[in-house]
Amino acid sequence: MYANTRCVTGQRNPARYVFSRCRFNSRGISSFPSLLLPVLNMAVGKNKRLTKGGKKGAKKKIVDPFSKKDWYDVKAPAMFNIRNLGKTLVTRTQGTRIASDGLKGRVFEVSLADLQNDEVAFRKFKLVTEDVQGKNCLTNFHGMDLTRDKMCSMVKKWQTMIEAHVDVKTTDGYLLRLFCVGFTKKRTNQIRKTSYAQHQQVRQIRKKMMEIMTREVQTNDLKEVVNKLIPDSVGKDIEKACQSIYPLHDVYVRKVKMLKKPKFELGKLMELHGEGGTSSAAAKPAEGDTGAKVERADGYEPPIQESV
Repeated sequence: MYANTRCVTGQRNPARYVFSRCRFNSRGISSFPSLLLPVLNMAVGKNKRLTKGGKKGAKKKIVDPFSKKDWYDVKAPAMFNIRNLGKTLVTRTQGTRIASDGLKGRVFEVSLADLQNDEVAFRKFKLVTEDVQGKNCLTNFHGMDLTRDKMCSMVKKWQTMIEAHVDVKTTDGYLLRLFCVGFTKKRTNQIRKTSYAQHQQVRQIRKKMMEIMTREVQTNDLKEVVNKLIPDSVGKDIEKACQSIYPLHDVYVRKVKMLKKPKFELGKLMELHGEGGTSSAAAKPAEGDTGAKVERADGYEPPIQESV
């Protein structure tokens, strides 16, 4: 006889239902109904989710990612005193993924103090990798900026800040956007605390800024423009030209953006790095310096010299 039980529908505890359907005798449980076996298997079976993650973790090998990478030297153009900027990492060539392709277009931001071995460190230059020669990354000028702390230190009360920007193309086809900033200062023997410029004076100063920046860039190539940006001779020219309108101080080309570049030419890049001379005229030897083939007997060995 089966023990008394309720209907299966609505039964909350499956184990209670299992034992309520068992056949009992004096020694204990004698048999289970066949319908209850899947329920017992479900209750006794292992939790696969706990053991699954542990097996995977044990088989996985830890690989050092730096074992697949190489170090490359970063070289600055010849306009700067310090040519070695540092080193950069890239994944080694593997299959269709070439290491040099991962380096081209990589931008490095370097302080001018590190490039010129100078103490003035508020100007930053951006250099972009354009070609890779062996283990050297050859870079070119990509932009310039002032540090945040320098800009914040110049902005003060009781003076007028004048800003201007202009888009100019160099003679070798680089399109640059230059931003200039300047601040008014007190005239000599001035007693008044403030030194505010009138709106008409601000417009005249801004016009002078744009004229000087356009003139300095339009008539030069990129190399000469960078040579003017290093000592900031453009800002000094603007300060002198605007003295008759209103005295200025802290006049800087605060930012230079590279908007457009001409088609890449390896010869021009090598000239920037001082490694030119790849022309056919320089490569040809002189008439008397041409070599000749020398025939040697089989097994010939040169004599050993007594002194070198």
